[in-house]
Amino acid sequence: MALRPVMVNIKALDAPAVGRFWAEALGWSAYSPGVTTYVGPVGGLVWPDPVAVGIDVVPVPEPKTATKNRVHLDLATTSAAHQAELVARLRVLGATPAHVGQGKVPWTVLADPEGNEFCVLEPREIYRDTGPIAAVVVDCADPRAMARFWGEAMDWTLHEVTDDQAVFRSAGGVGPYLEFLRTPDAKTVPDRVHLDLLPCPGDDRTAEVARLRALGATDLDLGQGDVPWTCLTDPEGHEFCVLARPDAES
Repeated sequence: MALRPVMVNIKALDAPAVGRFWAEALGWSAYSPGVTTYVGPVGGLVWPDPVAVGIDVVPVPEPKTATKNRVHLDLATTSAAHQAELVARLRVLGATPAHVGQGKVPWTVLADPEGNEFCVLEPREIYRDTGPIAAVVVDCADPRAMARFWGEAMDWTLHEVTDDQAVFRSAGGVGPYLEFLRTPDAKTVPDRVHLDLLPCPGDDRTAEVARLRALGATDLDLGQGDVPWTCLTDPEGHEFCVLARPDAES
């Protein structure tokens, strides 16, 4: 029994516009199967994608506050020229420079058209085969505690854990990394960006949710009502959702 990350959920005032931005940014396609805009690899809507972690942009009435998101994307590049070209192209698409106290660093911090921060990394060997998204990065107070919870929650492999970071990747060694980085800032507002998880084939969603509660997850009421997914928070309060499999309801 375990779950795997399948989507990064981004809230937006204009979901189609933000979805188009991310599709252009990643070289993917934007699909609107319902009220949300799903961004995934080109070639037709395949969900869940067998390799990539997609993006689901969800319309909400509230704009982003000035508070820095505690979940963001790192984008991969293959050379210094590629990094410069990607940053320039993203600026044309509507990204803006973002200042989050990064100082002088070899990566570039930008924000999407609604202010969601992300990084365009300098070339790094570890990310050479991840696809356009190098990592989903989560700010946290205690990476070792996050490693214990998420290591039990997911079917991904823990690659590294220190006092400063915990790093996961799929057991198949494909797609992006999931990284928990120690930061001094406490969580004060609901996350604008969060992970959506999916049970593995044959696993029961209700049983998985019960297992997560036993690990330390807490139920979250966002006024979602009767929906086919369950909203929870991890032990540090990061929101996430457990979705229903498209081939089975539980």
